[in-house]
Amino acid sequence: MSELSKVAPSAAQAVADIPDGASIAVGGFGLSGIPTTLINAVLATSVGGFTVVSNNCGLDDAGIGVWLAAGKISRIIASYVGENDTFERMYLNGELHVELTPQGTLAEKLRAGGSGIPAFFTPAGVGTMVAEGGLPWRYAADGSVAQASPPKETRAYNGKDYVLEESITTDFALVHARTADTLGNCVFHAAARNFNVPAAMAGRITIVEAEEVVPAGAIDPDAVHLQGIFVSRVVALTPDQAADKRIERLTVRQREGA
Repeated sequence: MSELSKVAPSAAQAVADIPDGASIAVGGFGLSGIPTTLINAVLATSVGGFTVVSNNCGLDDAGIGVWLAAGKISRIIASYVGENDTFERMYLNGELHVELTPQGTLAEKLRAGGSGIPAFFTPAGVGTMVAEGGLPWRYAADGSVAQASPPKETRAYNGKDYVLEESITTDFALVHARTADTLGNCVFHAAARNFNVPAAMAGRITIVEAEEVVPAGAIDPDAVHLQGIFVSRVVALTPDQAADKRIERLTVRQREGA
């Protein structure tokens, strides 16, 4: 990288300083907008024991599901388990620490962390185990709960109860953008924007893989979804890497007359 440019020579070099036990926020929703090339670059390293913050864990053979299968994740903070059999099995067998979090709350925890807000009150989860405690974080081998979530502070505002949620910051963040400039300003395509922006904000070192890298100033400032101040490194994808976009679940209808 030059003094001003944040473009890294390769994905492997961009992730080379991720250590054992790092906390990593990963953008994407299912397989939409996931940073596949960066995920595979980390998979090729020898480090692990990660705490991962992501909406879900992809599939068994795609997304951060490949980290899970390789034994690289020890703790995950997520909203959803159901599409990954390995995730579900490891969680229920007591092999994985899982903190399930309401989806909107998880997004806000990341955004708040990136904005310097230590905690916030939300109505989501009031009156449930999210606020009252008891969510299974880790199971024992016999199926009993080995570790459960603690109760959280609640407070009433204007006659309505809210629960206190702490924000999240991570050592690293990995995200996928449609376009990035050499200073790290990013544009995301449609639904692939999803968790990529809050994940990027939460990372102390944020690495972006981009389908297209353009010179600084080439993106209209009004079109920027993620400002370069949040980005540490940019990896330019090859055409083949940019085209590697699997569909998680293809649902189609029979065409009339077919």
